[in-house]
Amino acid sequence: MENPSGSSSRLLSLDAMRGFTIAAMIMVNFPGNEAHVFPTLSHTKWNGLTFTDLIAPTFLFIVGVSIAYAYNKRRASAASKTDLYKKILIRSAKIFAVGMFLNMLPNFDFSDLRYTGTLHRIAIVFLVCAILYLNTTWKQQALIGAAILILYWMVLTLIPVPGLGKVMLEPGLNIAAWIDQQYLPGKMWQGNWDPEGILSTFPSIVTTITGMLAGRLMLTSLAPNEKSNFLMTAGFASAALGYFWGLTFPVNENLWTSSFVLVTSGFASLLLGASYFIIDIRGQTKGISPGVIFGANAIAAYVLADILALLFYVFPIGGDTLNHLGTNALAQTGMDPRLASLLFALFFVCVNFIPVFLLYKKRIFIKL
Repeated sequence: MENPSGSSSRLLSLDAMRGFTIAAMIMVNFPGNEAHVFPTLSHTKWNGLTFTDLIAPTFLFIVGVSIAYAYNKRRASAASKTDLYKKILIRSAKIFAVGMFLNMLPNFDFSDLRYTGTLHRIAIVFLVCAILYLNTTWKQQALIGAAILILYWMVLTLIPVPGLGKVMLEPGLNIAAWIDQQYLPGKMWQGNWDPEGILSTFPSIVTTITGMLAGRLMLTSLAPNEKSNFLMTAGFASAALGYFWGLTFPVNENLWTSSFVLVTSGFASLLLGASYFIIDIRGQTKGISPGVIFGANAIAAYVLADILALLFYVFPIGGDTLNHLGTNALAQTGMDPRLASLLFALFFVCVNFIPVFLLYKKRIFIKL
């Protein structure tokens, strides 16, 4: 399998992991029928963890690894970083702007606009972490990450919610939701709270910091097998610590709790360590092509899916939308409606793969 850049210094495992993560994101974002979805392919309603809940933090972890690879040499350079800061800021602004564009689809109703979302969070986290990476050591990054997780835990579990007079961690009834209600502009995803709100952005930054730490490890002179072992050992330790912390501070994606950060970063580290061992060390590249191709234009694939969804999920054709026509036809054969919904979601992933594949073949890599 060929590297997108043609450079042997790239990690095929990271490219494949990025692409398969985006493909999984598209799959769970666009089920064939939202009324019929396997439980693990939906977000947990509140506390807990499903396959779907792992996807966004895994991508943020990958962003952190990518930051380490992209800026490691520049970090050591004595040259002025002003131009680099400008590029980072512009890239972050572009990603945020594209997120706003997607939020306005299809009606462009500015009176009901949401200012948060997946791309918005990626933009903010990338901006903060890229600048942090250029100006701190890995030990300082680890300490900053640990401090944020501890402070976030203390804020959510020790500060009473104004107006309620007590600490609460329920939907819309917690200090993070209260801060969003006071200071977050525009519409919130769940009416009176938002899973990508102001306060929960801080621990999401730590998710990317864990990726940067993994990236720094990968850039050391350690033997490849040692790198893989360290990634998987650290991943297990992080997931275990997060699990036990979750006994008192529940694993919760909506609040992006500190325990959630550790469990999901641990999973991502385990996945990267295993992928690196299989793909880059052992050279087993069979079957990774779709992931590498999706990964070469990851953000573009995500944006394209939202646009194509208008045709497949929003605009009616022949009296109904294509997703309902397709899943209803499958269900009429006696198929489990949840399986029919999953098959249509996978079909939609394949539809999105076609333009991404064409971009890859023409060596066009869209970088926001």
